[in-house]
Amino acid sequence: MRKPTIKKILMWTVLSLLVLIVVLVVFLLTFDWNRAKPYINRRVSEATGRVFEIRGNLALHWQRPAEGPAASTYSGWRRLVPWPRLSADDIQLSNPGWAKTGPQMVQLTHVTFSLSPLPLLAKTVVVPELEADGLALALERGTDPAQAPNNWTFKKDDNTPSTWRFALQRLILKQAQVHYLDPLIKLDMHAGVNTLADNNPQGYGLEFKLDGSYNKAPVTGGGKAGGILSLENPDAVYPIQADIKLGKNAIGVEGRITKPTAVTAIDLQLSLAGASMANLYPLTGVLLPDTPPYATKGHLIGKLDQAGGDDWTYENFTGKVGDSDIAGTLEYLRRQPRPLLRGKLVSAQLRLADLGPLVKADSNASKANRGAAQVQPAGKVLPAEPFDTKSWGVLDADIDFTGRKIIRDASLPIQDMHAVLHLENSMLSLTPLNFGVAGGNMTSNITLDGGATPIKAEMKMAARHLKIKQLFPKLESMQASFGEVNGDVSLSGVGNSVGALLGTSNGEIKAVVSKGSVSKFILEAAGLNIANAAFVKIFGDKQVQMNCLAADFAVTDGLMQTRSFVMDTSDAVVNVSGDINLAKELLALDIRPKSKGLRVISLRTPLYAKGTFKNPDIGLYKGMIALKAGAAAGLAAVAPLAALAPLINIGRTEDTDCAGLLSEASTAPTAPPPGKKEPKKRLKRAQQRNLDAQ
Repeated sequence: MRKPTIKKILMWTVLSLLVLIVVLVVFLLTFDWNRAKPYINRRVSEATGRVFEIRGNLALHWQRPAEGPAASTYSGWRRLVPWPRLSADDIQLSNPGWAKTGPQMVQLTHVTFSLSPLPLLAKTVVVPELEADGLALALERGTDPAQAPNNWTFKKDDNTPSTWRFALQRLILKQAQVHYLDPLIKLDMHAGVNTLADNNPQGYGLEFKLDGSYNKAPVTGGGKAGGILSLENPDAVYPIQADIKLGKNAIGVEGRITKPTAVTAIDLQLSLAGASMANLYPLTGVLLPDTPPYATKGHLIGKLDQAGGDDWTYENFTGKVGDSDIAGTLEYLRRQPRPLLRGKLVSAQLRLADLGPLVKADSNASKANRGAAQVQPAGKVLPAEPFDTKSWGVLDADIDFTGRKIIRDASLPIQDMHAVLHLENSMLSLTPLNFGVAGGNMTSNITLDGGATPIKAEMKMAARHLKIKQLFPKLESMQASFGEVNGDVSLSGVGNSVGALLGTSNGEIKAVVSKGSVSKFILEAAGLNIANAAFVKIFGDKQVQMNCLAADFAVTDGLMQTRSFVMDTSDAVVNVSGDINLAKELLALDIRPKSKGLRVISLRTPLYAKGTFKNPDIGLYKGMIALKAGAAAGLAAVAPLAALAPLINIGRTEDTDCAGLLSEASTAPTAPPPGKKEPKKRLKRAQQRNLDAQ
């Protein structure tokens, strides 16, 4: 018997393998893969540590690696190995037990995917392409990152990582719904997602529509972003473009995110718009003031996971707040114990009314536009809307603001503004708050202790070199006046609104005019010197030399009381007494002019200023006019020339001690600590001097 040769052995071996391969191929092509579902479900569940189940039909087809990105990693003989391509209906993959998004992480109506067989030998499931239709995907971050960072990191039941690795190279989504929940940043978002064509020039991989909430504020909108799979690349630059409505704000972004898995850097063109910047606080955690409607555009740079915390810069932004322009750069530094907001802002043209919301002094209509309660009483002038100090303690701030040109009513002589705002541990200060006023300047230093209930406030103000004629730009008879006004204010108070703070204030208010001139007509008209007033109206006004003016008020519990208020001119001395009630917004002033020379046909009589701040009433004491007029009428019946006697002022008023007045009024005013009252002795002595002068 002949022994088989090696050649025959090899031939039969090859033939047997070919038969085996044919049988295997026939088996694979004809096998009902639905019978394998229990095995597949079990093995995938073991590999992922989750419950995996194919509930619908399962089919298998074979194909060579397709052209494209997924196949580019295969070359040589590997390109000859066919890929199994499976299709399945109704697939589910469960969530881990801690998840709040529901029992299922993945639900699929239909999926088709190819599988690279060779990596299976290394316990790696490589899916070159997956096309999903009707995907419902729930992604969630855990509340304790150390225990469960997210639900897309697969672990077995014993919390050990799976020995299998999963790699998806291309994903095509059709009518996908993604739910993302991140309790750490209070984000709960639903997104409708569709895959875009591969040849997108901007690198966008998908388009989306959003609906959900961030920090309890509603979110809607949509946009485009990089492919989902690029999020797995720690070195990826992830493009994004979106237009989103967050609460009462509209946000537009376009740019890129570096290292999207860790989000270490963000570089975006950012636009913001809304009814008030204060509405951004629930969304960003950045405390901003109440403002009129705003819109800005700028460059947002985020550097995350820094040693001291996250750093955000909104640089070189421009925009409008109300009818005012605004530009600058703001930095938000996440520090301990509180974050810090700092920067410089500039407004080339600042409308004065746009500052109203910052101090709660805007109209009820403006309050309605920014969503604030319309609390301003109809008959009140001082702002009644309370400050919200609850958020003052969430961050510190250091903001430098300049308003180069003030747009205001012609009767308000304000030219420009500069303020430096500091906020630290609920203590808000404006040091300084400066205005250019009437050719001079007004410097203020204001502190508000928001940690106290109610707020404790202190204000020191100095007015220097205010030009008289610019203080009254609409009064023609004052345009030839010269001279300057200087004044000082020192007040303290307690309350949660501007009106409440002034209504409880204590301290002093002083003002002086050391030399100058005023309209003679104003003085004569105030004294009802009829002949001179008529002469001035016909032949023109003249200026009267002012020797001095000094005003000194003591403020106690919101009541401004005159300690002295005297104006001395070459023609007359005018004394003012009485009080101004800041709490009730009432005027109660007497104005008593006294002539220094002969006045013919004079009905000189005291004037009064009373009524409310909203509706003041300034006029003459009519009883004294009637008395003079009655005396003149009685004498006219006896001797016509004698009728002029009551109308002739022949009294001589001595010159005022201007040096003493100016010295007294020029001393620096003081204020007690908030809630304390001014000593009464000093007030009574000053009021007695005022009575003696009258």
